[in-house]
Amino acid sequence: MNKNKVFFLLLLFMYMLGNAQDTILPIWTKEIPNRIATDEKEVEDSEEILRISLVQKPIIEVFLPAKRSATGKAVLIFPGGGYHFLAYDWEGTDVAKFLNAKGIAAIVVKSRLPNSKSLTEAYKVPLQDAQRAMRITRANASTWHINPNEIGIIGFSAGGHLASTLGTHYDEIVYEKQDPVDELSARPDFMALIYPVITMKEQTHQGSKNALLGKKPSDDQVEALSNETQVTTHTPPTFLVHATDDTVVPVENSLLFYTALKAHKVPVTLFVYPKGGHGFGLGLHDEFLKDWPNQLMTWMATLKR
Repeated sequence: MNKNKVFFLLLLFMYMLGNAQDTILPIWTKEIPNRIATDEKEVEDSEEILRISLVQKPIIEVFLPAKRSATGKAVLIFPGGGYHFLAYDWEGTDVAKFLNAKGIAAIVVKSRLPNSKSLTEAYKVPLQDAQRAMRITRANASTWHINPNEIGIIGFSAGGHLASTLGTHYDEIVYEKQDPVDELSARPDFMALIYPVITMKEQTHQGSKNALLGKKPSDDQVEALSNETQVTTHTPPTFLVHATDDTVVPVENSLLFYTALKAHKVPVTLFVYPKGGHGFGLGLHDEFLKDWPNQLMTWMATLKR
């Protein structure tokens, strides 16, 4: 093999390698709202799963499917972690890879967490990052070969609370506009909520509530972020998954949201498994749970544009 051919193959390999890399974008290109300067540092712990805490600079990580298999759909992913950390691979990048295999673009959202001392009015911050992440995705729809009217969200546990907050508070003004991106809608076209925290009332996950609202929240804060009380006829179609024996986030969270959606005639599908506990991710370890991602794909295929 001559040197020119070797050089050409090397260039081709480098080009392909470059295209295989995922896009990482900052959520905020100017000033990060509600942020104050501290000595706090972001922490990553990968002993069992990758846990990211004390997020300082929120980002989105974009995973695109092969062009030949792309469906035009996209899903923003909000990992769980009780609003204390992000289960970034287990409920984030692993889910993105599953979606890519189905031809769906996946955007993992590394949002700020309200237990950080680098924040003011910390309860507003997750929604700020979520709204902006959705708007950035819509702004890049053409570049990423996404239909801007087929962008959904999926959230796990406390990430399910953030997702349901975006789905019910998408038009709430929670930050000052920074650029033309903020003129775009933050409304998801559909939602998937997996063993989600929904309410801040009696059936809540106390750790998530304490992290988000503190130990003495006002009644107005509790009401506003009990998302079963915020459903309207404009809330996106929703897919819910929960296990009856979940002792961390009671199944009543999903039942409350299901009931509210049904009352407002919002299309909703609910899968309640008898066993599974909490935090089962894609459910690959369980003969029954492992089918829920495929049920989600079937449900997504039935959605009207």
